[in-house]
Parts: sequence; structure tokens; C-alpha cells
Amino acid sequence: MNDTVTPDWIAVDWGTTNLRAWAMRGTRVLDRACSDEGMGSLSQDAFEPALKALVSPWLSHGPVPVIACGMVGSRQGWVEAPYRQVPCAPAESALTRAPASGDLSVHIVSGLSQTTPPDVMRGEETQIAGFLQLNPGWDGVLCLPGTHTKWVHLSAGEVVSFQTFMTGELFALVSGASVLRHSVSGEGWDSDAFEAAVGDTLARPEKLAGRLFGLRAGQLLTGTDPSTARAALSGLLIGAELAAARPYWLGQNMAILGTGTQACAYRDALAPQGVSCLMVDTERATLAGLTAARRLLKETT
Repeated sequence: MNDTVTPDWIAVDWGTTNLRAWAMRGTRVLDRACSDEGMGSLSQDAFEPALKALVSPWLSHGPVPVIACGMVGSRQGWVEAPYRQVPCAPAESALTRAPASGDLSVHIVSGLSQTTPPDVMRGEETQIAGFLQLNPGWDGVLCLPGTHTKWVHLSAGEVVSFQTFMTGELFALVSGASVLRHSVSGEGWDSDAFEAAVGDTLARPEKLAGRLFGLRAGQLLTGTDPSTARAALSGLLIGAELAAARPYWLGQNMAILGTGTQACAYRDALAPQGVSCLMVDTERATLAGLTAARRLLKETT
């Protein structure tokens, strides 16, 4: 980290497991830093010290405003930032000030909520706002893969509706804590097994539980390679998700937030259904969203 960096504001993405910060001058990134001091490991009085420990070299010339998004604004976070209910424009963020000492002025972006069916998001709203800043006038469905994947319907610059699927968390639990942990260990991947498994549960999602145990039986009886079983497990879970999310992606203009392994898995799962997806860099979208929130704060103070 460069101790001569002098930002005019600091962008922060503070999730459950990680804290990421960028020293900003306008829209330009001067420096970046990260730590494992996520919301899940902190008591309420530990947020300010954790942030200062990470960004203190950027504060040598006086107070710097901070715009933060993510689980830092949850009920268990630094301060609870109330949800905004959809439909709404994510770029018109509500900001909540966190209690901090004089050399820090921290504002936290509110998450979004939906009453029917009940759903919430924190952090993704900023990425969505950034996506719309980078793609003005875009209408369609945005998929945000993650531990809890979001499918978001966007129209006329607003989030119209969204739905969350715990597919990523289910994969982690099943592969790490169930009987399948003996069959899917390792890091390998089998693209053909993944595609076949997606098609299986996309067509017959009600067979998911049986197909899952079939992975264990296949390894015991025929010695299925762990890389094949691991890819099939991912495909079965994502296929079931796609079956449930069909109203979101079928016949829609589609974009996926992310360019890594998980985002590519969703792209590859949708491709056989004739769905072509725009792939968007997550960090770029996050910074564009936080920049929009910073601009709003300047206009209203």
C-alpha cells in the first residue's frame, strides 16, 4: 500500500467474510486494499478500528468521506441501513451515516427489499446501480451469482422484482458436510458432466434429491472420478435453480455479473437453452455503483 496516496473519497465493499476498500479520486482508483475483517467476525464496536487499520495510510492528510455497501449495513453490522422497497431505482440510494470519530465520515448504502415474495439484498443493489451506470437504458434480467444468487428484473432504470436462490451455499454444504463429501473432493471439473446434470434437473427438478444420492452410488459402484461428480453436483443444483427461475431468463435480455468460474458456469448452463449473456466485471460495477452513491451524497449535502 502506498502511504503517499491522497484520495478525495474511499469506496468500501464490506461483506460477511471480507472487507475491500479503494482509494478514489473522482472515478479513478488510486490504490486498493483488502482484509478478512468481514462483518461476520466483528462486534459492533470493532467496525471502526477494522476500517481504520486498513485505510489509515490514506488518511494522513485529514478526514476523507467513505461510501460503503454490503453487510456492514445489516442488523448485525456497524449500523443498520433501512431497506428500500422495490420497485425503485437502485442508483437513487438511501444513505445511513455510521457512528465514527472525526477523521472518518462513513455513509452506508441501503439494501433493497421485496414484500411478495419476501426477499432482501445488501451489496448487490450497489452492483446493480453500477451495472445500469455502465449500461444506460438496459432492460432485461441481471443474474448475480454468489453464495446466494440473485435474479433481478430491470426496466426503465428500476429494479422491478428479484429472487434469491441459496444454490452456492447448498453446494458448499452438500459437498462439505454430506455423504457426498467422499465423492466430490478435489478441484477438478468435467464440462460434459456439468452440462448433462443441468439438463437433467432443468427438465425434472423434482428428481434432484435422488440424483444427488446417485452421485455417491456412482462413485461406489463404478468409481466415478471426483471431478466428474463435483461438476455434476454443481450442474444438478444450478439446473434446479434455472427451472425455478425460468420466468426470469426465458426470452429475456440477459446479463451476468461476474467473469469468474461461478459466473461462467451460469453462462454455460444457459447457453444450451439459447440464452446469450452479457458478462460484466464485478469490481467495475461495484465501483460505478459506489461512485453514483458518492455523487448523490454530494448533491444532497
